[in-house]
Amino acid sequence: MSHEQPAAPQEVVSVNSYTRGVIGPREAMLGPVRDGGRIVTGTPPGCWGPMITPIFQGGHEVTQPVAVEGAEIGDAVALKILRCEVTSLATSSGVMEFVEGRYIGDPFVAKLCSACGTPSPSSHVTGTGDEAIRCDVCGAEVNAFRFSHGYVIVLDRENRVSLTVDAQAAQRIARAPSQLARLPELSEQHSILSLARADMSGVAAHMQPFLGNIGTMPSQDIPDSHNAGDFGAFLVDAPHAFGLSREALEAHKTDGHMDTNSVREGAIVICPVKVPGAGVYMGDMHAQQGNGEVAGHATDVAGEVELQVEVIKGLAIDGPILFQRPDDLPPMARPMTAAQRAHVRALGARYGQATIEANAPITFIGSAPTLNEATKVGLERAARVTGLPYDEILNRATIAGSIEISRLPGVVRVTFLCPMSILERLGIAHLARAQYGLDEDGVAGA
Repeated sequence: MSHEQPAAPQEVVSVNSYTRGVIGPREAMLGPVRDGGRIVTGTPPGCWGPMITPIFQGGHEVTQPVAVEGAEIGDAVALKILRCEVTSLATSSGVMEFVEGRYIGDPFVAKLCSACGTPSPSSHVTGTGDEAIRCDVCGAEVNAFRFSHGYVIVLDRENRVSLTVDAQAAQRIARAPSQLARLPELSEQHSILSLARADMSGVAAHMQPFLGNIGTMPSQDIPDSHNAGDFGAFLVDAPHAFGLSREALEAHKTDGHMDTNSVREGAIVICPVKVPGAGVYMGDMHAQQGNGEVAGHATDVAGEVELQVEVIKGLAIDGPILFQRPDDLPPMARPMTAAQRAHVRALGARYGQATIEANAPITFIGSAPTLNEATKVGLERAARVTGLPYDEILNRATIAGSIEISRLPGVVRVTFLCPMSILERLGIAHLARAQYGLDEDGVAGA
């Protein structure tokens, strides 16, 4: 795939092409988008659709990356999520299990037709249910995955509610999946609605869409779902073409696959730049998910996204930083109001403490094979980037922040109130002030 970049950066770059599960230097970049410009795209679902499509070499179908004007290795790019809307009317998800003999080392990455031996074969859908995915080479059933417990869910995107359906409704939906899946025109995945699994009907749930995979291109080709420290661990010494050493994984990944439910409309994601131009990509929109994707998969949907980009020169980071929406912040990390600040000044005067720190909330993502390791990674990233002592980060996250699960087995959020002087030095204080309406003293409501 080749795309000639125009000489002049564009104010708006529209993306309607996607990768087959891999993100990295092999993917040509669109753009460049102007620093301060916007990226607009429709995103295909992640996870189950690509999982049951053997030609994919990763668990998602993300957008073709976009170069950003002026983004150089060692910088960061802030992605302001202006719009994140669900377009699917139904989807299906659940807890997975693997079909032995139909993959080499990793069923997300290296699928195999066990009947004819073709690796990553093209395939088609015949009928519905577990036997629906068929190899184009020999006609055998070829799906490397099964639901151990699954559901079909219909979505009311206007009123932000959803409902799981029974087997009869799931079968009706499976017979015409394209009408409800609403996949983008150039998406290549099979619709998971074709499997019609309905183990949990009549469950009503709120909708709150967010992007499970968003970030900048890793500096080596990596399956898109494995661009994180937990899923990425399955690449270490793997017996397929995407096997990496642990050192290489740590050096090249950008932790774009976060499954962090606060990465939604109104949030700001600050991402590392590990290749010239950054290569901004996104996908894996979820219609809803609590803190911790404990089932392994949530409600993957097609959607529409609009981002605004801003280059942060010289901010060398190894993984994402978030400025979450004010209503998504953990309670202990929320900025104080003017009234609360007045009470703090009175308290300080009572005990002779004249100095009161101006600060703002900041969130560091940590990823690793386990939650404990991921927490340590997030804390260490926070200490390294801010320059604060590690033990001080521990104290701040305890009394003025929080540790929250984003995904099992190992993605966490480390949130705390950070001195505004440090954010100024990092070049991101203006983002924090605008996000939280802060004045010079860090008081909300400015």
